[in-house]
Amino acid sequence: MTTPRTLVLWDIDHTLMNTAGVGRRAYADAFEVVASRPLEQVADMAGRTDWAITVDTLRMHGIEASTDLLRTFGDALARAFVTYESAVRENGRVLRGAREALEALAGRDDVVQSVLTGNMEPIAIGKLAAFDLGRFMDLRVGAFGMDHEDRAELVRLAQRRATDIYGQPFGRDNTVLVGDTRHDVQAGHLGGARVVAVATGASDRRTLLDAGAELVLDDLSDTPTVIRAILTPADR
Repeated sequence: MTTPRTLVLWDIDHTLMNTAGVGRRAYADAFEVVASRPLEQVADMAGRTDWAITVDTLRMHGIEASTDLLRTFGDALARAFVTYESAVRENGRVLRGAREALEALAGRDDVVQSVLTGNMEPIAIGKLAAFDLGRFMDLRVGAFGMDHEDRAELVRLAQRRATDIYGQPFGRDNTVLVGDTRHDVQAGHLGGARVVAVATGASDRRTLLDAGAELVLDDLSDTPTVIRAILTPADR
């Protein structure tokens, strides 16, 4: 008999790691390649998809984002990130307790874990690889920032991918999103997941609770507490 599984979806930036501002530098490089002029400003990045950030950033500069332009910008962004991979390893860091939490969940038969991130897939995989975190996850299940503009749709996409691979339906009762912004909380609820928030990014505890997070942790440093928070349904 197949063990019922919980789908755990991790945000990356400021939940699992800090990448020392590499994202903004990659956007600046990609914009200059695509638009042939310097980047003046970048849209709000916290908890948003690369798709949404790119559309808003282009519009801030008077450029309408067509499907072809989005694809071109995404390719330029992925290439730009490659030049910063060593900077991620040298200047970035895994946040306290993140590796231990991932490893603890990876050892369980009743858990499938992956990422739900605003980063486009090659950038997400590059960030995880920089700190050897991808080995704890099934990245086939992950949902990424160029898969859809709306982060809530990424939750549904990850659930469908997990169902296709594991032959089990995933919905609100057995999906948990772990993230650090109000956008993560909202996406989880709209997409059909319980949310465990961590106050390790720009959003403080009060902001995350007001956004509707079922539970807010200060960080991931206490592994048993983190695992209980993720795997214990909110009504128990």
